[in-house]
Amino acid sequence: MTFNFNHKVVLITGAGAGLGYACAMAFAEAGAKLAITDISQQALDKAVADLQEAGADVLGLINDASNSADVNAMLEAVVARFGRLDIAVNNAGTATPLQEFHEVGEAEFDRVMGVNLKGVWLCMQAEIRQMLKQGGGRIVNMASATSRNTYPNASPYVTSKFAVAGLTRTVAVEYANRDIRINAICPGNVATPLVVSLVEDLSVLATKHAINRLGTPQEVANGVMYLASDLSSFSTGSLLEVDGGWNAI
Repeated sequence: MTFNFNHKVVLITGAGAGLGYACAMAFAEAGAKLAITDISQQALDKAVADLQEAGADVLGLINDASNSADVNAMLEAVVARFGRLDIAVNNAGTATPLQEFHEVGEAEFDRVMGVNLKGVWLCMQAEIRQMLKQGGGRIVNMASATSRNTYPNASPYVTSKFAVAGLTRTVAVEYANRDIRINAICPGNVATPLVVSLVEDLSVLATKHAINRLGTPQEVANGVMYLASDLSSFSTGSLLEVDGGWNAI
């Protein structure tokens, strides 16, 4: 299936690598105008260069999703450049190395919750304010297969993703009658740079899935594109599982 996002303005946070990068490339191929963010200047510069080489009209912004001033400045920059915001993909996220619950430090917990939950909360607030001004929009939040399941020794991450699922569903109901659709995607294990940096044996992750392999960033991007498109016009507050059957086991 080919998606068409010609003339749509799409904001993707955490797009310097991994799932965010895959989403940015997919939207670029579908004709979207892009604003992408990352906390790493090096990753952001490379992503912007790749997208420009692919022919995209792209704005790159250094951004800390857990900082309200950064988030508000990000939205102002997007609107100043493109005049509106049609679609937002709140993807920026982080995790801690696997460790037992009683060994997790408070600072580690705060960091994960700050990016994964507070970051989505802040971004959604800024995005919705703009979408209310212009009469509508679409938001896709990056949740996780662990939003509906467990993953021992990853308590900060799992907690944050359960919360993102709840936040998505609650806020979606609040704005459903104002043409703002808000959904989340729940990926299974994908070999992104973040996952590779935290897990030594990726084959163990594959066994979580009924399909018995890791997902690809493009497979997750396809789900994001669906939720951002009019093909999902009757969906809001939904959690789309792209998890290889993890939550069906």
